[in-house]
Amino acid sequence: MKQDIFQAIADPTRRAILTLLTIQALTPNVMAEKFDMSRQAVSKHIKVLHECELIRPEQSGREIYYHFNAKKMQEFDHWLAQFRQNWETQFNQLDDILSTLKEQK
Repeated sequence: MKQDIFQAIADPTRRAILTLLTIQALTPNVMAEKFDMSRQAVSKHIKVLHECELIRPEQSGREIYYHFNAKKMQEFDHWLAQFRQNWETQFNQLDDILSTLKEQK
């Protein structure tokens, strides 16, 4: 079952994992140490992030390193951009109205 990206990033621990992975690839064991949680708990978070393609695994010998998938985050950012543009337009219109009202006083 594919996870919803919004559900994946709604969890603060998963957001923190993503932040760490933007700096460097990590193994599940290292993530567990950094978050002071069990390997099994970290694995559940990794599974959710991997299912919605925000991270990708890479085998290196006997270890699996997880990497941040910037391409997937860009897709998410492009989706958000449409809202950002709408907000900016509305704020600019509000600024114009406020300026007009201020000039009328």
